[in-house]
Amino acid sequence: MTNREPADNDASGAIDESVRAELSRLRESIDNIDAAVVHMLAERFKCTQQVGHLKAAHRLPPADPSREARQIARLRHLAESANLDPAFAEKLLNFIIAEVIRHHERIAEAAPTPDDTPAATPLE
Repeated sequence: MTNREPADNDASGAIDESVRAELSRLRESIDNIDAAVVHMLAERFKCTQQVGHLKAAHRLPPADPSREARQIARLRHLAESANLDPAFAEKLLNFIIAEVIRHHERIAEAAPTPDDTPAATPLE
């Protein structure tokens, strides 16, 4: 339980059982949503890792500011449509983008340079 969640007891005694049951139901839903968010982020990062390898193989920069700007605008619009604070959505996406760029930089640093790559030999 975080500091912001209501305690199981209020100032006058025990919480009504129906309230406790509703809290439990809602918290279960929150836990399920949190699990889904984590799994969706994991899938997203699998895709961005592939992008990082593709960029490294073709010597493309880890960051793509124009793509990032389009994604932020798109996510702000989606957030507004979903009645979510667009500023919050933008902060979240900026955090994710920063992590993706960090991964792409690491991948690029580990990628072989043209001098490290053995010359291809024709198959006979």
